[in-house]
Amino acid sequence: MESKKFEIDKVGWIKVAKGAGIAGGAAVLAYLLEAIPGMNFGAYTPAIVGVLAILINMGRKWIISYK
Repeated sequence: MESKKFEIDKVGWIKVAKGAGIAGGAAVLAYLLEAIPGMNFGAYTPAIVGVLAILINMGRKWIISYK
């Protein structure tokens, strides 16, 4: 089932929530990594967050088996 224009169904909200969780998890991991002494990403922080988001999503898909 597909959402109508300018409306989001339950499945759509679940997808939005998963994406937000992945992005938030990546931001938290980047923050925690910078808390390690000597770790400072500087201008590369946005790229690191993006890579971490990809890795989190890959891990999630690797752990969860789809039918």
